[in-house]
Amino acid sequence: MTHAAHPVDRSLPAGRLLLLGLQHMAIMYTGCIAVPLVIGSALHLDNASIALLVNADLFVAGLATVVQSVGIGRLFGVRLPVVAGATFTVVNPMILIAAQYGLTAVYGAMIASGVFGLLIARPFAALIRFFPPLVSGSLLLVIGISLLGPGTAMIGGHDTGDPSYGDPANLGLAFGVIALVVLFTRVLRGFLGQIGPLVALIAGVLIAIPLGRTHFSGVGDASWFGLASPFHFGAPTFPVAAVVSMCVVMLVSFTETTADLIAVGEITGRPVTPADLSRGLATDGLSAIFGGFMNSFPDTAFAQNVGLVQMTGVRSRWVVATTGGMLIVMGLVPKIGAFIAAIPEPVVGGVAVVMFAMVAVVGVQTLKKVEFSGNHNGFVASVAIGVGLLPAFGLDRFGNSVFFQHFPAWLRTICGSPITVAAILAFALNLLFNHLGQKREKDLLP
Repeated sequence: MTHAAHPVDRSLPAGRLLLLGLQHMAIMYTGCIAVPLVIGSALHLDNASIALLVNADLFVAGLATVVQSVGIGRLFGVRLPVVAGATFTVVNPMILIAAQYGLTAVYGAMIASGVFGLLIARPFAALIRFFPPLVSGSLLLVIGISLLGPGTAMIGGHDTGDPSYGDPANLGLAFGVIALVVLFTRVLRGFLGQIGPLVALIAGVLIAIPLGRTHFSGVGDASWFGLASPFHFGAPTFPVAAVVSMCVVMLVSFTETTADLIAVGEITGRPVTPADLSRGLATDGLSAIFGGFMNSFPDTAFAQNVGLVQMTGVRSRWVVATTGGMLIVMGLVPKIGAFIAAIPEPVVGGVAVVMFAMVAVVGVQTLKKVEFSGNHNGFVASVAIGVGLLPAFGLDRFGNSVFFQHFPAWLRTICGSPITVAAILAFALNLLFNHLGQKREKDLLP
């Protein structure tokens, strides 16, 4: 007797794979290239160097995505529909390290943190039993809500002090795309319903063209093929302070990835085991090592794509493997990447805010599994969510978290991320109220 393959393992016809893979890629693209653009600008790199960082970023993200979805033996890849991309957690530490020690130290520290990640992946994964629905649900809720900040910036602008902030044309374009997402999700059926967000995004681009919101001049200027050689900026160096800082970033990335992998497991009906989580986390470490060689960045699971899996119901990991292949091609063919980059941010933002909110909804659904009567679970969730979101709302005019700006740099790496603050609090408070002292209380019972 043969058993039907789990939906996660089922492949789809080539045409559907391409369209669904393109949809995942379109959703994560802007967030993925934002890291090299921000870092390149902060370090005053020339346009050619920034373009190199973008290409390397896409290439490594594509490789990490393929590894996560397809897997390599018992060592790497969670084998779920997980899209990997550069983590924003790395931005401030990389800028600080580069300013003090140079880019060679950035990539040396990244390689060292990748090795560190490989070494601790299995022990870290063993902690999954301390990530019950109370912890993972609170964390997912914080992830979804905190991501709405970047989504708002994509629609309204990245500088609230700019007179053009909140341009009605941009807002109208984004709200129009959201309305199309709603319409297509309600009206379209089957496969067309699954690619509703992509159809809405394409429609948004077509609407933006006569409004003068698309600029394809960069496509003609981009080359057809290009990938920088390893260690483009020089042989790596390994200052101790830089290595320690990047290892902290790796721990933060592991926390984000753990929450996202647990969420994908819940959504797809294939709960993540410690072995699965270990392979997924090891892939983060591997991406940091490879990124250090290839002038790229550490990767983590992208939450907006988790929301897309929830929204469309498409659970096949081969769809995401196709996305990884597309990212690899885009990293090798800059002209394709330049074309995708011409999609107006308000169009992508309109789709993205729905995806981000879906992540928060997954968190709510997860919290519904928690028993809140006769215990402190409500208190644990309240503290983790409330305190965790403080950095997400304490922002400057450019959307950067300044809530902990007077803390030491190494501590800002940890506290500057709402996800990390929420994870630490939810994890620690769950231990305090639901684990520590429990055995002693049972022993005292008659």
